[in-house]
Amino acid sequence: MIEKLNLLQQHALAALGDVDGLAALDEWRSQTLGRKGELSSLMRGMGKVPAEERPAVGQAANEVKATLEAAYETRRLSLAEAAQREALQRDAVDVTLPGRAAEVGRLHPETQTLREIYAAFADLGFQVYRSRDVELDEYNFQLLNFPLHHPARDMQDSFYVASPEGTEGDVLLRTHTSPGQVHAMREVVAQAKADGLGDNELPPVRIVLPGMCYRNEQITARSEIQFLQVEGLAVGKKITMADLKGTLHYFVRRLFGPQRKLRFRTSYFPFTEPSAEVDMDCILCEGSGCRLCKYTGWLEILGCGMVHPTVLRNGGYDPDIYSGFAFGMGPERITMLKYGIQDIRYFWSNDLRFLEQF
Repeated sequence: MIEKLNLLQQHALAALGDVDGLAALDEWRSQTLGRKGELSSLMRGMGKVPAEERPAVGQAANEVKATLEAAYETRRLSLAEAAQREALQRDAVDVTLPGRAAEVGRLHPETQTLREIYAAFADLGFQVYRSRDVELDEYNFQLLNFPLHHPARDMQDSFYVASPEGTEGDVLLRTHTSPGQVHAMREVVAQAKADGLGDNELPPVRIVLPGMCYRNEQITARSEIQFLQVEGLAVGKKITMADLKGTLHYFVRRLFGPQRKLRFRTSYFPFTEPSAEVDMDCILCEGSGCRLCKYTGWLEILGCGMVHPTVLRNGGYDPDIYSGFAFGMGPERITMLKYGIQDIRYFWSNDLRFLEQF
């Protein structure tokens, strides 16, 4: 029996030396030292060994098992180290190579357009004035010549909210940036009065008012319930429609190129009189007609007009002394025209496939 144990040890160690991987090593251990392995099978014959020889055979079996287990552990560590070296060599990194550049973020296309608008009007002396998104009905409509129950209110389906006092109908999400006109004029007049200036000495106003607006409209490729708007306001003495046209001619050619042509069409806005819509010759077909301009050759880009005397008076300026012009545009609309974007919903979808193009 002892001879069989010695022979088993010799064959097992020889086979262990030929093992070349961790998977094969596990297979060797199962065949040699496992419950159904060669050593266990041999030891099941202990019952046939004479009683006086069993202690010696048992001791020899334990020595063989200890030797094989020690050899197994040594071989396992050796193979694991070899596998680790191979993996490190395979996945080695050349630290002398230049690193990958970090992904740089981009400005949202709306932000890019807004900055171009700011820069264009800054060169004309306009300052950026920001007003609140949540407005009183008084500022959003009444002070802008939208009396209660005026039919022009139907043009702007509004989101009304409960006021801090719990009443409804007085507070709403602004439907346009025009309330900022009254806020700005009143701030200038208040400061002028504090400085001791008279009604005939009020300083001029020249501002652009960017901000988010909200209307309860159906979401389509051309309209959203929230959208950006940029309002412009100039108030002073002897300001005329010619000043308005010259300002807009400069702005459009600054953004879209010096060859652009404009046309003014009469329109209606309660807070301006006279009022006009401004069209630009199509940037794709150069006025010959295409799908973008609906084969008219013109693209509507903004609305404008001379500030209504009622609005001037509500802002603190005497319309007999002062005049002014105002205009409003949608940066989304301008961005869509500049880049040929067909769906306004892309701007707020947070789709990187769209945003990374700018």
